[in-house]
Amino acid sequence: MKLYNSLTRKIEPFIPRQEGMVTMYTCGPTVYHYAHIGNLRTYIFEDVLEKVLVYLGYKVKRVMNITDVGHMTSDADEGEDKMLLATKREQRSVLEIADFYTEAFFKDCAKLKISKPEIVEKATDHIDEYIKIIAKLLEDGYAYLANANVYFDISKMDNYYQLSGKKEADLLVAAREDVTEDLYKRNPFDFGLWFTKSKFENQELQWDSPWGRGYPGWHIECTALAIKYLGDYLDLHCGGIDHLFPHHTNEIAQAEAYLGHKWCTYFVHGEFLNDQTGKMSKSKGSFLTLSVLEEKGYLPLSYRFLCLQSHYRNQLNFTYQALKTASNAYLKLKNKIKNIKDDQEPLNEDKKKIYQERFREALRDDLNTANALTCLFDLLKDNEVNNHTKLYLINDFDQVLSLDLLKEKKSLTLKEIKKVEELIKERKIAKEEKNYLLADQIRDNLKKKGILIKDTKDKTIWEVIS
Repeated sequence: MKLYNSLTRKIEPFIPRQEGMVTMYTCGPTVYHYAHIGNLRTYIFEDVLEKVLVYLGYKVKRVMNITDVGHMTSDADEGEDKMLLATKREQRSVLEIADFYTEAFFKDCAKLKISKPEIVEKATDHIDEYIKIIAKLLEDGYAYLANANVYFDISKMDNYYQLSGKKEADLLVAAREDVTEDLYKRNPFDFGLWFTKSKFENQELQWDSPWGRGYPGWHIECTALAIKYLGDYLDLHCGGIDHLFPHHTNEIAQAEAYLGHKWCTYFVHGEFLNDQTGKMSKSKGSFLTLSVLEEKGYLPLSYRFLCLQSHYRNQLNFTYQALKTASNAYLKLKNKIKNIKDDQEPLNEDKKKIYQERFREALRDDLNTANALTCLFDLLKDNEVNNHTKLYLINDFDQVLSLDLLKEKKSLTLKEIKKVEELIKERKIAKEEKNYLLADQIRDNLKKKGILIKDTKDKTIWEVIS
């Protein structure tokens, strides 16, 4: 298998340290809001990567963090903690917000057939690990105490910019607004390991430490969790391209200073999902969630299908027209597969091997999911392959694609989706006119057709259940 390694900036053979075994760390969500579909594109790519590794015969041990403390509104450790920002927005406690959005995140993942990693850990459950690492970094001279906060001294790492390829002089000239002068930092790009009340007095979650009562920085949690659960050497680290600098850069600095050796062999990053205004971001105020797509009548797996049509290292421009086209193609694919009747003929071993090798070759080529889908479409058109073999291969491929290709759950056409939406509007009018008998009849008739509708505080949502 070959992957693009951000560390070397080239595609290279993937060779784990232990034969047949892969240790994999993926940055999880900061649970202060719903995940937008750009976030979810990254998790789809990571899901595909893990499933490809398993499909190719590796055993994968994967860890994901849940960031419920310490992530600033700026990646440069400035501004407010994102969780604190959410408490002001919603008037709920940090832990209530974290629990709510963690549950919402995994519900979205389930709808998109994104498998839950073997190990998922909350940042707030590992304070002792952070303190242990920070104490050693201070002892070894890689960190310093200033104004009761602990900072990592990036000047002590000769290869600090190895992952990003950036130059500090250029960064200082083109400094972003969020890279501010901090009188207590030795370098404006030094980053926080531990913050105390001296800097963030309103932080709800705080813990005692040797440096004062406070809380950890965002970057330290990923380093600590990866080391605790995956050991001192890591094969594979994934995330969105926006995490390459400074987050993953800072992870490497902390880990290699603490461990005293090279930490992770491969860094693999997924590119942005763009909307008409550019990179999709929560900071813009309004952003697209999976629920919004569902409310407009699109199946979550239509969005997964859209993502699989594009390479994970290419930016993907999201438009509803693109999603509509992908949805039509996905529904057509499902319908075509549904019409394949098992003829119970013996497996055509030669054809099976040819198509499996084509499928694997596409995926081994830096996760070329578009070519993997082409292999699937070619299989369906191949009249020399009997139906039993086709169904076997479709099931085999879906271990990676995770598109529910053989699942009997009904997939609606856009015309059928439009009809459902019209009936839901009729039901809304009936309820407003207090014609509850008609409203209930519409609900019950939709349920008989396999459509379940749910009334929420603001709107009515629906899903196909059979």
